[in-house]
Amino acid sequence: MGTKRRFRVWRGDAAGGDLREFEVEVNEGEVVLDIIHRLQATQAPDLACRWNCKAGKCGSCSMEINGKPRLGCMTRMSTFTEDETVTITPLRTFPVIRDLVTDVSFNYEKARETPAFAPPPGLAPGEYRMQQVDVERSQEFRKCIECFLCQNTCHVVRDHEENKAEFSGPRYFIRAAELDMHPLDDRTDRKEYAQAEQGMGYCNITKCCTEVCPEHIKITDNAIIPMKERVVDRRYDPIVWLGRKIFRRDELDSGRPGSRHTPGSPNVNPDLPSSRLPENAPVGPDGHLDIAELVAPTQGGLSPFGEDITFPLAPEQVTYHHPKPGKDDD
Repeated sequence: MGTKRRFRVWRGDAAGGDLREFEVEVNEGEVVLDIIHRLQATQAPDLACRWNCKAGKCGSCSMEINGKPRLGCMTRMSTFTEDETVTITPLRTFPVIRDLVTDVSFNYEKARETPAFAPPPGLAPGEYRMQQVDVERSQEFRKCIECFLCQNTCHVVRDHEENKAEFSGPRYFIRAAELDMHPLDDRTDRKEYAQAEQGMGYCNITKCCTEVCPEHIKITDNAIIPMKERVVDRRYDPIVWLGRKIFRRDELDSGRPGSRHTPGSPNVNPDLPSSRLPENAPVGPDGHLDIAELVAPTQGGLSPFGEDITFPLAPEQVTYHHPKPGKDDD
């Protein structure tokens, strides 16, 4: 037989609710999710709780335990002293549906807005080739289980509901970083998009997202900070600033010969004026950027997609698959 322990569990729905106190048996080696299941079986059969794998890999049982965002299935009861009252509440950042279940659709909306992986044109499925060294940096971000604990603890949206429209959150910053570091992703505007459309500038790198990540992804150090640094390099480099002063704006915005993209390639929006066609990064044959951006094809650090493009792109403007040889792309 285990010992009785005290719990405070939030009960309610979108209209309101409060904390209810329970005494529940706790056995050695159990986790908080075990206690919730026992509570459902013995005292509160209508208690709503989202869960799935009970192995820390699905991210479903996200909740706040004693005020800290955690996974219920990965928080052992031995973490707390026997005389401690354990308080279990729903994720604070998202609207409550019922009891411990919240509406996390905000995250799926942001996922749909994030531009998809874009393989190089002319490379058919089965022809992708990468080595481990190519994905060392970005592979870490693939460990994300989308528990949304980082989204929940980020004070940019946790304390400011009005920021949700402009801010995607740390989960989608690591997605942008992953694709930006991906050796086969052909889009060159991941950093600019993260800054302009995902609200990366709102993040002040307090590392609260890193602290709560159950997969121990270094979200701030390995994803957000490098992305911020790259944006700053392009936006605030003194040579770029000088280029803006020397060249007229219409010269910066005009179409330039030598672009690697041609009309009809997956990255080109046919509705764009010809003067603002997308361009790849200004790299030379050795794969390095030009020393002086004054002579590079993207003076002023303009986004390859221009400043007048609204994301997400309409489905008909994006190629998600490669055409089969000899057939027109649908």
